[in-house]
Amino acid sequence: MSPRALAKSAYSAARELTVSRLPGDVERWRRRLKQVGSYLGPGFLVGVGYMDPGNWGTDLEAGSRFGYRLLWVVLVSNLIAIVVQNLSARLGLVTGYSYAENCRRRFAPAKWLSLWMVAELALVATDLAEFMGAMLGFELLFGVGRLAAALLSVVSVFGILALYRWGDRWVELQIMALVALVGGCYVYELRLVSPEWGKVVHGTLVPLLDGASAPIAAGILGATVMPHNLFLHSAVVRRRPGREVERAALRSTLIDSLLALNGAWLINAAILVTAAATFFGRSQRVMSIVQAHDTLVPLLGPFAGGVFALALLASGVSSSTTATLTGQIVFEGFWGRRMNLFLRRALTVAPALVVIWLGWEPFRVLIVSQIGLSVALPFTLVPLAALTARADVMGRHANGRLGNAIVLAATLVILSFNAMLLWSILS
Repeated sequence: MSPRALAKSAYSAARELTVSRLPGDVERWRRRLKQVGSYLGPGFLVGVGYMDPGNWGTDLEAGSRFGYRLLWVVLVSNLIAIVVQNLSARLGLVTGYSYAENCRRRFAPAKWLSLWMVAELALVATDLAEFMGAMLGFELLFGVGRLAAALLSVVSVFGILALYRWGDRWVELQIMALVALVGGCYVYELRLVSPEWGKVVHGTLVPLLDGASAPIAAGILGATVMPHNLFLHSAVVRRRPGREVERAALRSTLIDSLLALNGAWLINAAILVTAAATFFGRSQRVMSIVQAHDTLVPLLGPFAGGVFALALLASGVSSSTTATLTGQIVFEGFWGRRMNLFLRRALTVAPALVVIWLGWEPFRVLIVSQIGLSVALPFTLVPLAALTARADVMGRHANGRLGNAIVLAATLVILSFNAMLLWSILS
């Protein structure tokens, strides 16, 4: 027998032995993987909001001003995001209603109307930052004017939203592809800048904060844990196949969230690390995304600048798409009426066009919008925590003592950051 035929025979015998001895295990794992795969997608729709241009603004400023010192804020923000997004997903899975619908069903009119107004203001801040990022991406990548870049951004978002004609999965796959593109671009950037990995580990694990860094730390938190994502996640998980509420469905959704949000954390950390390695050591404070791009070119080469612009474009277009989708979900949930996605896009793009017309600096708009989101976050998080702790809402899936303690700790961290932010502004 030839060596090739012998190897083939040995492989066949080993495979038959494995399958025959563990048929139940193999089939069980196959079913589990298939089930988890059917739930993958919503977490990535949510995850793009955690790596949107607002994050770019705060991460670039944090890295250029404070080096690696605020990486721990990115980590803490991601841990809080995992906690609160799991609450939102559980609420949607168990009740069959989105967070906005639950607010309308469970709260008095005065309360849910207040929540709706906070949600709409947060969406304006969110979409403003994301649209500006997409516009800057087109401007930097193709060298077009700001108005033309804005129109290209609108058309791109409309193009992705049009995929809903063929089902939710097509949009999810498009968003996942854009997320992968952003991640790949920053893997390339990290290879170019050669960070000081010892300082990266120290900045991630050792909390350091002072009055100067408190506002940008609050901005990182606001850019990472975003109010609109709490409304989005509860709605999109309801659209998965097999709506039966069971432990396996909750576990699969948690896996989806962990994959997406930890991926977003790595990208955010990569943006901050790239800024620290490129600008902080040279005492160059980044005052705009355009400046960051223009400074990268002479330092790392024109291709690095192109990769930066491409990642910004992918981030802006994908996150602006999900913000538009969230706007429809919020309006429909609170008012029980469906708004056309394209009409919603046309309405939410208006503030960004006003900002462009007034000539405001996009980078400053990004930073201020993210600080505003941090202030708005507790107003959307506290009602969500209250709903998921109620047995009449969640049944046997209501938060236990440990779950409530974790949510309380996350809320206190957010309030502490906001208090430091206000103190730094007033002092």
